[in-house]
Amino acid sequence: MRATLTRIALPAALAAGLLAAPTAPAQVNAINQKDVTASQNNLKQIGLAFHSFHDANNSLPNDITDKDGKALLSWRVAILPYVEQDALYKQFKLDEAWDSANNKPLIEKMPKLYAPVRVQAKAGETYYQVFTGEKALFGPKKKPTLLGITDGTSNTGMVFEAGDPIVWTKPGDLAFNEKDELPKLGGLFDGQCNVVLCDGSVRRLKKGADEKELRKFITPNGGEILDLDKLSP
Repeated sequence: MRATLTRIALPAALAAGLLAAPTAPAQVNAINQKDVTASQNNLKQIGLAFHSFHDANNSLPNDITDKDGKALLSWRVAILPYVEQDALYKQFKLDEAWDSANNKPLIEKMPKLYAPVRVQAKAGETYYQVFTGEKALFGPKKKPTLLGITDGTSNTGMVFEAGDPIVWTKPGDLAFNEKDELPKLGGLFDGQCNVVLCDGSVRRLKKGADEKELRKFITPNGGEILDLDKLSP
């Protein structure tokens, strides 16, 4: 069986980023360690925000929904107060969709924390995404908790660098289905992918990582034996 749940002491909050400036599409720079470290630091801050949200709400953040469970806004909006973006959070109407007349103009105010560090996507798009689905940690009407991650927080991925960007306020992210091919990862670094785990640590996954092991890494309650070495560069 995989390791049991562990909680680790997380570092003090990193300073929140300034608002991201609009960027031009389809521009790619050479990979350098500075960019890798910058993205890993973003993921550490996001992981810290997830834990702070959990401490305050007894569950990890999920997409903001209406009373019928329809997703309106992304979890990236839900954690704004935990990344020192409370003023921006208060500008959202949480009972309206991401593209409503009030909320759509806020897309351009994406915090620098979510902005691509290397591949410059369209303004307001981010690569930081979670997996959603019946067997994934996140999904409609779910209230995931750290104690509910029976495979262990150090064995379960939380927020990944996706293969394709998404508007940061839009719910949806990476769909996980046992019968379907996995969505692409690693859009920021030519297939290699940084991910913050549920214990707050950050790992780098190699390009073309073993899909069987990756599926174990995505699911929080599979009960499989995970070989992280098969995922590492």
